[in-house]
Amino acid sequence: MRRLFLSVTLSIAGALPGGLPAQAPASLGDSAFAALVVRLSDVPGFFDTDNIISNEDAYLHVVGTLKRRGVTGGAYLGVGPDQNFSYIAAVRPEVAFIVDIRRDNLLEHVLFKEVFALSRNRIEYLCLLFGRAAPADTSGWGARDVRELVAYVDTARSDTGIRARAQTRVLDRARASALHLSRQDLATIGRFHSTFIQQGLGLRFNSFGRAPQSYYPDYRRLILETDRTGRQSSFLAHETDFQVVKSLEDRNLVVPIIGDFGAPKAIRAVGDWLREHHLAMTVFYTSNVEQYLMQNGTFDDFAANVAALPRSPTAVMIRSYFMGGHPLNVSGYHVTQVAQPVDRFVALEAQHAFTSYFALVTRDVITP
Repeated sequence: MRRLFLSVTLSIAGALPGGLPAQAPASLGDSAFAALVVRLSDVPGFFDTDNIISNEDAYLHVVGTLKRRGVTGGAYLGVGPDQNFSYIAAVRPEVAFIVDIRRDNLLEHVLFKEVFALSRNRIEYLCLLFGRAAPADTSGWGARDVRELVAYVDTARSDTGIRARAQTRVLDRARASALHLSRQDLATIGRFHSTFIQQGLGLRFNSFGRAPQSYYPDYRRLILETDRTGRQSSFLAHETDFQVVKSLEDRNLVVPIIGDFGAPKAIRAVGDWLREHHLAMTVFYTSNVEQYLMQNGTFDDFAANVAALPRSPTAVMIRSYFMGGHPLNVSGYHVTQVAQPVDRFVALEAQHAFTSYFALVTRDVITP
């Protein structure tokens, strides 16, 4: 009965109220931002990885699809660490919500937020994140190729004083945050920053109780990665893209919240906020979270949450597939990144079409 109701009410749930124009706030004050994080967040849960960086080597392979489909503006939803920034740079949304079951993910985004606030450009961002001495004059670095930035960070001076000053600057800002972070929160942010500093651009994804895999890309590769056309498309590849993300961060419009995709609060609460501001979701990046939802028996609940979101007619889901045999896999990549229209996802889910995660990542996906 619930499935039938979902199908019948689809056009109502996905519509913007009254056809009114979008009224996204130009910015949120610090207190309003903190209050929104609390309002939308649920109780934290557990996932068996620190997830400090992505392990999705093909994460940029959908960027061309987003551009061809005209996916732009509106609201972005995503999960995990800073691979979201590259999708945000491509879509240029008016607001972004990062929804993750782990409180640690929220805290890592606080780290990124403070580094953005303290950095005028890409080279300053990378040097502060990795505890390296920035060039004496960074004003001319905006036009430089990202490979030059990587080469600089790889060889830049880093001593105890430089590293300590970088961490102090970031933690001082986090300590003054309207989020009222606890000592434990601040210690976690400091631990994350220390990991970036100690491991440098060679930092890789890490799991608890599972050995690192040889195919995990390091941070260096992630920011040098390309889309399917060979264009470097990370948020650090071009100064204009970096500034798009920085502007949203500085205006408190990248909102990290705690939430289980299959639970009734977080995603529904984001949908309520979007309706209040007459905004539509344009992208929902889920990584491979739905694979775990299927295992846990909460995938149908997640699908109902998505169906209830106000969305653009061109809105897409972005997913990651880690096993072999996908017809859209690019040779040399372990992961296949796919996009599917949200309307098709909701309609097919109402027909019980997704009997496995492989079916989900192969049925009615957009051909690159």
